[in-house]
Amino acid sequence: MMNTMNNKVMLRVENISKTFVLHNQGGASLSVLDDSSFQVESGECVVLLGQSGSGKSTLLKALYANYLVDGGQILVRQNLDSRHWIDLVTATPKSILEVRKHTIGWVSQFLRVIPRISALDVVSQPLVELGENKTIAREKAKILLRRLNVPEALWHLAPATFSGGEQQRVNIARGFIVESPILLLDEPTASLDEKNCQVVIELISEAKQRGAAIVGIFHDESVRQRVADKIYDMSKSTLFVVEH
Repeated sequence: MMNTMNNKVMLRVENISKTFVLHNQGGASLSVLDDSSFQVESGECVVLLGQSGSGKSTLLKALYANYLVDGGQILVRQNLDSRHWIDLVTATPKSILEVRKHTIGWVSQFLRVIPRISALDVVSQPLVELGENKTIAREKAKILLRRLNVPEALWHLAPATFSGGEQQRVNIARGFIVESPILLLDEPTASLDEKNCQVVIELISEAKQRGAAIVGIFHDESVRQRVADKIYDMSKSTLFVVEH
């Protein structure tokens, strides 16, 4: 498909378009994405910028293959040594599940888990599914929960009973426990205080240092400026470098 020798690009978004049909409004069409294109290299964070309704969350969900798009390509590869690219637009459901398991990590705005599962198991589950020993996975989960200031008294309780901020910290720990080559972050700091925002910034920095390619949405401008290497302006379909 393309030459990947000496190429740090892990994710390519090429001419993505998405239109929603509003069935409750007489079948009217709403164009949300129109020929969006950018790429993300290993070790960098690209932040999506735009007003509410500009398509940021739609684009992020398309990158995770939660939304089918009308046209274009979303190309990913598992690591820098791989010459094989997978197009999530045309990939089979089985291939998409494999990409989610091994390649793309996801931190959504809201924690969605099975009721009655403890916070510790919620966080450690992605590692266990990859074959990690359950005890080791739990120890790694404890480290993250401790870093994110989730009280130890809550670790063995179901997160459905937690506050919004506590749930989000569990969600973040779950998203970062696997060292995914690509990370998608949907407003991970939205419900957090300054102390825990700083922890998330540190986790993002560590992920970049190990080579993760990150795409995120951050409404807090101060957080955005600290994590972004490049910004993709949704209104102009333009990618520009952030000066630090």
